[in-house]
Amino acid sequence: MFGLKADWSLEVFERYFTIGDYAGGEARWCPGCGDHGVLTAAQRVLRDEQQKPELSVCVSGIGCSSRMPHYLGTYGFHGLHGRALPLACGIKARRPDLDVWVATGDGDCFSIGTAHWIHALRYNMDMTLMVFDNAIYGLTKAQTSPTSPLGFKTNTHPFGAIIDPLNPLTVTLGVTNVSFVAQVVDWNPPLLYETLKAAYRHRGTGFVRIIQRCPVYAEQVSKALQGDPSGFLLLEHAQGIPIDPSAQRQFPQRLEHDPSDLAQAFRLAADPALIPVGLIYHNPDAPCYEDLSSQGTDMTPQERLERFDGVLDRLTI
Repeated sequence: MFGLKADWSLEVFERYFTIGDYAGGEARWCPGCGDHGVLTAAQRVLRDEQQKPELSVCVSGIGCSSRMPHYLGTYGFHGLHGRALPLACGIKARRPDLDVWVATGDGDCFSIGTAHWIHALRYNMDMTLMVFDNAIYGLTKAQTSPTSPLGFKTNTHPFGAIIDPLNPLTVTLGVTNVSFVAQVVDWNPPLLYETLKAAYRHRGTGFVRIIQRCPVYAEQVSKALQGDPSGFLLLEHAQGIPIDPSAQRQFPQRLEHDPSDLAQAFRLAADPALIPVGLIYHNPDAPCYEDLSSQGTDMTPQERLERFDGVLDRLTI
């Protein structure tokens, strides 16, 4: 045009995502709730990994923690009580390209969702599984949860919980094909961030139990833990979670632990004297179920119809 060569190509700039790109609705958890810190850590991981928000999805069940899909600027699926994991597995099976995060709680996962928890670990599909464990049913106003301490008073046990709590770590480590098991506290942001990042980068189900504050219904549980850091055991190893010096100072008890050692992982998880934090077990070679279940997702509708008709023809009498 006008003697000049027209160039209609447009330069496409690489997108850079900020924390704001992963922000959803305003978080409405109680002030002082540990869920705020977990949300921030997850947003930082997504930002630092530059994961596209439109290719990420957060799935949850029911509970305080399960509000998280509303507060992340990604796709979200707020499911039924205890059903976060089968939903997440279904999403991963049909859309293995999506980045899947699961937000669940001690009641949602370890009680009504127990069967799904066990089998999701066995399937080892590539997702980040965050269990917010505050040892209480908070959303329904203070009932005993599977991890409530012995003697802890709740609305369902006003004279105190009458049996010992479930140990989520020993149960998880006992599941066939488990591949990543970590534990952390919500009040140590550097360690929380590094742990979630390691779980995110792991190919398989990154199980992270987050010991979490509930300042309304279980304040005495978290306060006792915060007030006595000698009750924790920080696990260190070259193949473990990177430990910031500021995080190290909060844990006077430390141990060099090889996360590939399943037997030692069991011993640490079962020891009632100390609470391990860090990477407890890691097996990067465990197979992922979606490598089998997602076969055929690249077929066109016509190819799927032809395959389906072929199967029916073989079964026709």
